Amino acid sequence: MARMFVDCRDYPSEMNCTVSIAADTKKELVDAAVQHAVAVHGHHDSPELREALGNMIKTS
Repeated sequence: MARMFVDCRDYPSEMNCTVSIAADTKKELVDAAVQHAVAVHGHHDSPELREALGNMIKTS
C-alpha cells in the first residue's frame, strides 16, 4: 500500500509553511491535515475544507 501525504510546500502561502503530513489511511490523513490547517493556517473545520484537503492527497 502506498503511503499518502499532504505537503504545504505544494500550496505556497505568506507563511511559507513547510509541513508535510503522512498517513496510511485517508481518514487519518485528512483528520491530521484539518488539525494543522485550523491550528496553523487559521482555517475553520468544515466539510468543504475536508473535501479540499482530501483532493490534495498524493501517494508516495
